[in-house]
Order: sequence, then C-alpha cells, then structure tokens
Amino acid sequence: MQFHLNGFRTGDPGVSEQPAHGDGAPGFGALPEEVDVLIVGCGPAGLTLAAQLAGFPEIRTRIIDQKAGPLQLGQADGIACRTLEMFHAFGFAERVLKESYWVNETSFWKPDEARPENIIRHGRIQDVEDGLSEFPHVILNQARVHDFFLDVMRNSPSRLEPTYSRRLLDLQIEPDCADGGASSHPVAVRLECLDPSHEGQVETVKARYVIGCDGARSNVRKAIGRDLRGDSANQAWGVMDVLAVTDFPDIRLKALVQSAGEGSILIIPREGGYLIRIYVELDKLNDNERVASRELGVEHLIAAAQRILHPYKLEVRDVAWWSVYEIGQRLCDTFDDVPEGSEGQRHPRVFIAGDACHTHSPKAGQGMNVSMQDSFNLGWKLAAVLQGRCAPELLHSYSSERQAIARELIDFDREWAKMLSAPLKSSADGEGVDPKEVQAYFVRHGRYTAGTATRYTPSRLTGEPTHQHLAKGLPIGTRFHSAPVIRLADAKPVHLGHVVQADGRWRLLAFADRANPAEPSSRLRALCDFLADSRLSPVRRHTRPGDDVDSVIDVRAVLQQGHRGLALEAMPSLLLPRKGRLGLVDYEKMFCPDLNGGDVFDMRGIDRERGCIVIVRPDQYVAHVLPLDDHTALAAFFEGFMEGQAVSV
Repeated sequence: MQFHLNGFRTGDPGVSEQPAHGDGAPGFGALPEEVDVLIVGCGPAGLTLAAQLAGFPEIRTRIIDQKAGPLQLGQADGIACRTLEMFHAFGFAERVLKESYWVNETSFWKPDEARPENIIRHGRIQDVEDGLSEFPHVILNQARVHDFFLDVMRNSPSRLEPTYSRRLLDLQIEPDCADGGASSHPVAVRLECLDPSHEGQVETVKARYVIGCDGARSNVRKAIGRDLRGDSANQAWGVMDVLAVTDFPDIRLKALVQSAGEGSILIIPREGGYLIRIYVELDKLNDNERVASRELGVEHLIAAAQRILHPYKLEVRDVAWWSVYEIGQRLCDTFDDVPEGSEGQRHPRVFIAGDACHTHSPKAGQGMNVSMQDSFNLGWKLAAVLQGRCAPELLHSYSSERQAIARELIDFDREWAKMLSAPLKSSADGEGVDPKEVQAYFVRHGRYTAGTATRYTPSRLTGEPTHQHLAKGLPIGTRFHSAPVIRLADAKPVHLGHVVQADGRWRLLAFADRANPAEPSSRLRALCDFLADSRLSPVRRHTRPGDDVDSVIDVRAVLQQGHRGLALEAMPSLLLPRKGRLGLVDYEKMFCPDLNGGDVFDMRGIDRERGCIVIVRPDQYVAHVLPLDDHTALAAFFEGFMEGQAVSV
C-alpha cells in the first residue's frame, strides 16, 4: 500500500484525500439536478459500480435505492475465488477472509444400496483445485459485502454515500442525444421520495448515463423496453439459514445430499461456526403455477430436510431467514438501450446489470458473483469515456462482452439445476441421474464455479492470440492469473496480480528477456526507452501533460534475475518514475522471481529468451500478449480505443 505521495499526513491511510473542489459529503440527502452517472439499486452490482466511480472525484456519481437504508440480512452468500481477486483490487479481501467460512471440501451423499431409505457418503473432494487462485472459495453474508463496498465509497475522494428512499418512476432519453446531441445530460429520471418527511414528492434528475442495478423486477429495464426471456423448470425449492443440532457428520462441510425418494438438499456452512444454509428440494409445480400458491412455510422446509437426511437427525433451534422460489433461467438479449442494428448510429446511455438482465437459480452460487463482474466491467469504461480518455464507442463493449458471459451462466445453471432435481437412477440402465455423474459434473466445472473460466473473445479490447506462445499460462481474454514474486527494491514477497487495483488504469507487465536490464542489449531496456521517449509511445500519447506517468498506463517489469543480483540504480528510469506534487520516486515497479519457491516465468509459461509484454485491462483481464520489441503493435493496440492527449515534448 502506497501513501504520503503528496506530502506526509497522519490518520488512516485507507481514507483518501479529498480534492479541494470535491462536492461530496457524508450523509448528503438531496440529489443534484444533474449528475454524470446515476446508479439505481444498492445491491452488489450497484455498489461495485459506485465504489469504482467514487475513486474519480471529477465524475459526479450518485446511487439511489428505494429501501430506507443499507441491507441488514442478505440472501446471497457464496463468494468465488475470482470475486475475491476483485475484492483485493478494492482493498477489502482480507476483511472478507477474516470473517467468512472457507469452503475447503465438498462431500456427496446418496441412498444406501442396502437400505435405500438411508443416505451414505459416496464422495469427498477438494472444493477448488490447487493453484487456481491465491484466494479460496468462501461464504459470507451479502450484507457484509455491502458494508465493505460502502466503506470504500465513504473513504474515497468523492466521499460517496447512497441516497435511500427513492423509487424510480420512469426515465426519458432525448431522441437526438446520439453522439452527444443537444443535451449533455440527455437522460431525465423521475424519482418518488418514500421517506416519511418527503413522502410522495417527485424529484427529476438529469444524467449523462443511468445504470439499472435494481433487480429482477427492474424498473430501468422496463423503461428501456427490455425483457427477461427464458423458461421455468416448474420446480420449487426452499432455502433457510438455521441454527440447528444434528448428528449429520458433514454439517460443517459443503454437502450435496440426494435421497431415494424425498429429493435433494444442498448444505452450505455459514460464517461464525454455527449457522448453516440449507437448500431444500420441494414439490414439482404444475405448468404456469407459481410457488406462492402452495403456501409453503418454513415448517415444510424443515420437514423435507429431516426426511432427506434420514437416518440422521436435524433439530432446528432458530431460523434466521428463509424463502421459497421457483427455478428459472431468464436473460435479456442486450444490456443497454441501443436498438438492435443501431449500434453504428448511437451510443448507449442506459445500461442494466446483475439480476436486472439475467436471473437463475442460486444453487451454483453465481448470482452475486456474476452481477459484480458485470459492473466491474462497466465501471472503468464509463470513467474512461467521462474523462475523455476513450470515445463513447467503447461503451458498446459492455453489452457484447457481458451478455455472452451471462448466456454461458444460464446454460450452466439450467444443466446443474436439472441434475439436482432429476430422480436418481434405480439401475445401471434406468432413467434418471447417477450420483457419481453429479460429482463428476461438479469437478468438471470447478473452474467455472470458481469464476475463473470467463474468456472474452477478440475485439478492440482483446487481442488475437498471435503471440500467445510467449506467455502460455496467461491466455488472452481470461483474468490475469497472479503468481508470487519478490519486489526488487525492498525484497518483499508479493503477488504480481495485486498491482491491478480498481482505479481504472491499464497495466503493462513487461516480462524481461534473459539479458540484464542494465545492459544495452536488453529488449526490456529498449522497450522502456521507447515508452519514455518516443512520440509514438502509448504512455506519452495517452497521458495528459502534468499527470503522473503511470496515471493511465502503469508499466511494471518482471525480471529474470534474483533480486540480490541486480543493481536498482542501473535500472531504466521509466521503472523508477518521479510522481506526485513532490516528485517522489516510486520504487514498486520492478519484481523478480522467487528463486527459492515458484518462479513466475515457469509458472505462467513465459518465453525466457524473448520475454513478452502482457497488457492487463482495468478489470484484471489479459488484453494482449506481444513481443517486447514490437513497439508498433503495442502503440496500435492502445490507439484502437484510446483518445490521444496533448503530447509534451
């Protein structure tokens, strides 16, 4: 963690300095007449987006919710490995790790062949494969995740706080707003005040962009004429968080239990050592029947769980929360307001994210995770456009990238839910599902449920894999797979991927060739000279005069030599940049392999002779892999979507 850049200051370094021109203040209630970004909904997607944009005090962001205050008890609880990588970028992964339940192993139970009315364990596996991420799969109340994002917002330069008790009535987009038409704030939003002292009053806010993170019944989605399309499996499930006494031996493991004739349950231990979540298979629904018509109460869930767990006993002492729901998978065709076929004529002004554009069952634990990844994808793009660093065309990429990912989620969830609700095979050639097939499916899709299988296809933001052989373990389009390294200046062991913070910056990771970077023959040194001095350098071309050299593209180097075998003072000056008001030296740009542990070059398949450039997007995905000496291709990649700034001589 770096601080004191612009002068020594006391207090919590996690609280950002507030700019002199900042207009945010804790607890502000009245909404301004105009904002740059209006976020509707304080769920995981909305708060992820707000926390990102709060880091840009020059962008006027507001987030509203119709609830009277912050969430106290959340429904989602599963946090995938990939999501924890994102949480680290926001600065609160350690808080999550401290409070959460860690899912280390998963057990599988089936009917006893000798006594089918009883269940027996038939498998127990590691939940996440070794080396997939430096972070585990954990369980934590969604409300705590909200708390952490709210802290990020409060401590940001914007000091952003949500405005509660506001319900969106409607929104209108000026018809001539395409390409920045008559109005710079073309989206007019009408909001109804719900707090007792202002109940019934209507406010109008004009915004440059509006993002609907307002759930499956999204008013923003309805306002732009989008529909959730899909089907229902006509299957009722219940879920409950309980404090219970049981002799079931795997009660503190994630466990999937399939019975002979009573259905299935999924047991998820919760944080704190005592609480458990139980998903319970209930009745099959008739066509077009809603689960509400069955009038199912928590006693039905408890009784079903007790039957499925036989011969083990389950005595529920307290119910913290429960609900019943129908399995269904629904998806919007697009995640913004641009009519089909009009992408070349106008740019998006209204977006939807999370449950507003995709819904599915909760048993795979993907809903909250994918929703937050939606807005992590969108946030840096909005900031880049509003700052004038990228043209508005960039915003089309949000829907194209995330809709494809959501479609994969829908397909996975449909198959997984079908397997969990299918009857068990009574014989080798009978119909139904074999419990061993369920376990095999879980293992086969482990990377998907961990959140690490997402891969963006080639586009302006994601290069072609022409030079993928230079970094075989860092596939283009996937999240940057971190690895341990040693920081050169202070010999501190760190994780390389942790340099990618949620600050909207691109990372250019230069993996060195074999030559000593102090020598003229070094390809790495030649790259640094190009980036520092050439007028074609993307660092110079896309950074405004007067800004820190790494304010847009943060260049870091990974050297092949051990940290004791290099002279810090002989390294390229670009890797020891002077920054901030006082012109202080940043000593955290260079890393070396851990020669006594995992060597990052071996772990990620980096070509040792040639080295390579790995470009990482602000949302932690690998955008491109290029040779160290292909300066032309490097410049062309950034020119493909970034606006040029006035280049200083």
